[in-house]
Amino acid sequence: MKLGRLPADPAALARAPQLAGHMRAMPPPPTLDRSHIAFVPGLDRNDELSDCTWVGIANAARGMALLNGFGVDIPTDRVVAAYSASTGYDPANPASDQGAVELDVLGYQLARGFDTGGQVPLVADFATFDPTDRATFASTLARVGPVYLGVDLASADLDTSQTWDTDTPGDQTPGSWGGHALVAWDYTGLGDTDVVRLATWGMLLPCTWRWLQSRAEEAHVLIWRQLMKSTRLNFAGIDYDGLRATNMAWSA
Repeated sequence: MKLGRLPADPAALARAPQLAGHMRAMPPPPTLDRSHIAFVPGLDRNDELSDCTWVGIANAARGMALLNGFGVDIPTDRVVAAYSASTGYDPANPASDQGAVELDVLGYQLARGFDTGGQVPLVADFATFDPTDRATFASTLARVGPVYLGVDLASADLDTSQTWDTDTPGDQTPGSWGGHALVAWDYTGLGDTDVVRLATWGMLLPCTWRWLQSRAEEAHVLIWRQLMKSTRLNFAGIDYDGLRATNMAWSA
């Protein structure tokens, strides 16, 4: 298991496109069960490279496509190529594998696209929100799709055989292991000890809401026009055109 998310700049997060004002407030469903969807997150060499920021983008796109009833093929070499192009990682120089800032990755794909080998690159508009706002977090998961997260993992989180929680043995200090990017997928409920499933390292890993809110530093939702249903029903209440305009202004 490798990490690779570099710390977010709070001022940069505040300047990024915000979900507030672009999504109508609605209460989240009490549960969100997507176990019937055959979502298998890609590992994309995140056991060898610090490319988790791009793996998260790829897994969010894979999950979004499945929610819309089809698959999207994103080969591992394309994920690594995007990581290399956006960060300067050189396979011939292992020391150049230094990870990335999530906002930099989001800005790169917004400006240049994510070349997955298809006819045209994938390009997502995105919106940032407060990961400690559980109602918005859950509502976004349910109404839009996977949430792209930046977390500060603790040494206690090294054990991935159990549900990540704030009362497991070991050092619970956020960041004592390091920064990581991953994707939230669904949840069993909205209480502190209810479980949220996270896509990372090629698997869906469970954590509690209280763990997530103790570790998360940033949260973003990505919206791909290319991966929309023709009805756009899964984007009910989203001001898509306004969000696109905000993204274009941010990236200018």
